[in-house]
Amino acid sequence: MRFRPSIVALLSVCFGLLTFLYSGSAFAVDKSQLTYDDILNTGLANVCPEISSFTRGTIEVEANSKYFVSDFCMEPQEYFVKEEPINKRQKPEYVKGKVLTRQTTSLEQIRGTIAVAADGTLTFKEKDGIDFQPITVLLPGGEEVPFFFTVKNFTGTTESGFTSINSSTDFVGNFNVPSYRGAGFLDPKARGLYTGYDNAVALPSAADNFSTNKKETPLGKGTLSLQVTQVDGSTGEIAGIFESEQPSDTDLGAKEPLDVKVRGIFYGRVDTDA
Repeated sequence: MRFRPSIVALLSVCFGLLTFLYSGSAFAVDKSQLTYDDILNTGLANVCPEISSFTRGTIEVEANSKYFVSDFCMEPQEYFVKEEPINKRQKPEYVKGKVLTRQTTSLEQIRGTIAVAADGTLTFKEKDGIDFQPITVLLPGGEEVPFFFTVKNFTGTTESGFTSINSSTDFVGNFNVPSYRGAGFLDPKARGLYTGYDNAVALPSAADNFSTNKKETPLGKGTLSLQVTQVDGSTGEIAGIFESEQPSDTDLGAKEPLDVKVRGIFYGRVDTDA
């Protein structure tokens, strides 16, 4: 019985450490120094690195130069879906949803370039990496909305007059949103774009009357805003917040997509020796 206070204190320290690991903060946690078993089932693989909120440095850039970006990571934290109101006189509004996808929502290991124009305009172009994740969001009414979270082929620009990347740098631009389902996907009635049945009815002449028979993989468009809030000039690290708007899944063209808004944080490294 005399050891009970010591046991309680030890358990408190252990629970405090676990709470920190699950809190979503990667600051002071270097994943490169951890093994697979250290990261497994902890949620750290889905967390982007962070820079101290007190870091307000700059990364000097030169006109007509190009700089490479590596280890770019985007961690979603809030999800919103635009819903049509019951009253037609009201405008559609974004409703906050709850993410159902667990620990596989972040985009990471993305590479890109930042080009500096003669007038000081910065252009960030995404090249490749783990730049897509299928995510499902649950709305308050019970509807589940799947969408393809991505930044493929993102091209964002800033205003002119920049001689450095600093906490006032904002990249705004568009990106491509591939179809949530691939062309080889078969629905529950074995209908697909280039495989499976053309229709699921007995009379082929009536097939065109069903929208679910018309399979397609449309390429959508999204907009993204990257707001840099922290810069470490000595290491080339940048971090900040992002807001993305893109269409949801169309079920291979069978339904109209919904507008999805995602907010979160991002992190990346700029090669200053480029």
